[in-house]
Amino acid sequence: MNHILNLNSVRLLTLALTWLVLSPPVVRAVNPPPDGSYAGGNTAEGENALFSLTIGRSNTAIGALTLYLNESGSSNTAIGHGALHDNTGSDNTAIGHAALHDNTTGYNNTATGLQALDKNTTGHNNTANGAAALDRNTTGDFNTANGSAALNRNDTGNSNTADGAAALFENTTGKNNTAMGNQALNKNTTGNSNIALGSAAGSALTTGSFNIDIGNEGVAGEQRTIRIGSSSQTRTLIAGISGVGVMGAAVVVNAGGQLGTTASSKRFKDEVKPMDRASEAVLALKPVTFHYKKEIDPAGTLQFGLVAEDVEKVNPDLVARDEQGKPYTVRYDQVNAMLLNEFLKEHRTVQELKASVAKQEANTAKEEATIARQQKQIEALTEGLQKVSAQLELNKPAPQTVLNNK
Repeated sequence: MNHILNLNSVRLLTLALTWLVLSPPVVRAVNPPPDGSYAGGNTAEGENALFSLTIGRSNTAIGALTLYLNESGSSNTAIGHGALHDNTGSDNTAIGHAALHDNTTGYNNTATGLQALDKNTTGHNNTANGAAALDRNTTGDFNTANGSAALNRNDTGNSNTADGAAALFENTTGKNNTAMGNQALNKNTTGNSNIALGSAAGSALTTGSFNIDIGNEGVAGEQRTIRIGSSSQTRTLIAGISGVGVMGAAVVVNAGGQLGTTASSKRFKDEVKPMDRASEAVLALKPVTFHYKKEIDPAGTLQFGLVAEDVEKVNPDLVARDEQGKPYTVRYDQVNAMLLNEFLKEHRTVQELKASVAKQEANTAKEEATIARQQKQIEALTEGLQKVSAQLELNKPAPQTVLNNK
């Protein structure tokens, strides 16, 4: 019996020694092994959770390798395999497999979802909600991503907000961007201060900055442009315009839908020269009265103007066209300029006629004065002749009478 006990003792000792030799060395670990609450308000549940903890306080680690390298970081919450694995910072919340996995000294970050903020190292005040949201962010700060793969490739970009799946997906260093909608601004890389609202809004933008795209894909690389709506919209109604008095330049729209005002400064113009006879085309225009169709003007107000197709026959340059190249409206501002030129030409003609008449009247006055003067001279001469004749009559000798002496 003793022999059997000794043999079993030897076997147990051998197994114990073998386990000690083959077991990996333990450097640091919470004691007892993770299974609940520990000193300093720390909670660990999972294999090697909070494995390196030293003086950190108020940490919660649930899941294998959660907060694995954390030593002194405090007030962190990690739930999910490898969440906040490399963390040494404080005040971070990671919920999801590998969420905030690479975070070191970053703080005030919140990651919810598979690999959310996975590559973040020192970035702070980021919020990622969705699988792979802000996945590649490293040092970027103050970013908010809500949606699967939102801000997925952001590296150092700051102060971006992405709300929607794959919103701002390719952004790397761009900052101050706001994207709300599925795939909104998803191709933006380095563009700054863009705003996109709607599914795929601003999705064509790449490097442009200071753009606002609402329900529009935008154009790659463009700058400081506002685009609202797409070809799906056929009417625009905006309150606060009709009936509101304001001083300023008239707003015009081109065939592409771009709004603006007509520039008159010389710095915007080339080949400036007098209009001369080019304005004579307006003399062939045929003004008409008309009523717009009911869908345009239900009230049927009497209108005064021109017909674009008729104007096109006189001068195609006086017609604005739609996207299909068809005559759409008349460039009335150009017609006004041509009318002004014709008015000035007529005005010059009238002034020249007035000058000619005035000259003729002056010449006539001179001739009348000359005639009057000559008339007076004639009258004076006539009067003088009459006086001389009278004098001669007085000086004539009296006629002699022959006396009859019979």
